[in-house]
Amino acid sequence: MSQSSKKMKANERREYILALLKQKGAPVTGSSLAEEMNVTRQVIVGDVSLLKAKNEPIVATSQGYMYMMDGKEELPYQRTIVCQHQGDDTEQELNILVDHGVHVQDVVVEHPIYGDLTARLRISNRRDVKKFIEKVNSTNASYLLELTDGIHTHTIAADSQEALDEAQMALEEVGILMTK
Repeated sequence: MSQSSKKMKANERREYILALLKQKGAPVTGSSLAEEMNVTRQVIVGDVSLLKAKNEPIVATSQGYMYMMDGKEELPYQRTIVCQHQGDDTEQELNILVDHGVHVQDVVVEHPIYGDLTARLRISNRRDVKKFIEKVNSTNASYLLELTDGIHTHTIAADSQEALDEAQMALEEVGILMTK
C-alpha cells in the first residue's frame, strides 16, 4: 500500500495513518510512515498530533505510534515500582523485568519545573529492550532518569502477582529497586 508514487492531501494522509495504525496493532515508526508517504517525519508528527486532538487513542511509544484498542494492552495485575540507577544499567533493569514476564508500561520522573514527565515504553520482551537501547544509542538521546539522579518509577504489569513480586525481588538483589 505504498503511497510514495503520489503526493497525498493532508486529510487523506491522516486517514491513511489512522487506518494503518488500526490495522497493524503494533508500533509503526514515524520515519517509516514518512518514507512510505514521501513526506518528512515532522509532517507525520503534526498529522498524529492532529489525530490525537480529535480524540483518536494514538500513543507514541519507544517503538513507534500505536492505536490503543480498548483493553487490548491490559494485563490483570499492575503496580508502580521506584528504581534508582545510572543510564548504563537501563538494559539490565528492563531485561530483568521482561525475563520475569513483566511488561514495562512507562517510565516517570519528577521534574522540579514540569512536574511528572511520563514516557510510554510498552516493553514486553528482550527484542523490545534491544530496540529501545539501540534507539537511545543511535539518536544520542538521554534517559529521563538523568534528570533526577537516576530516580524514576515504572508502571509494570503481568499475568500474576507472583511475576510482579519475583521481578521486584530480582531488581532489589542487584540494587536497582528503591526500598523503604
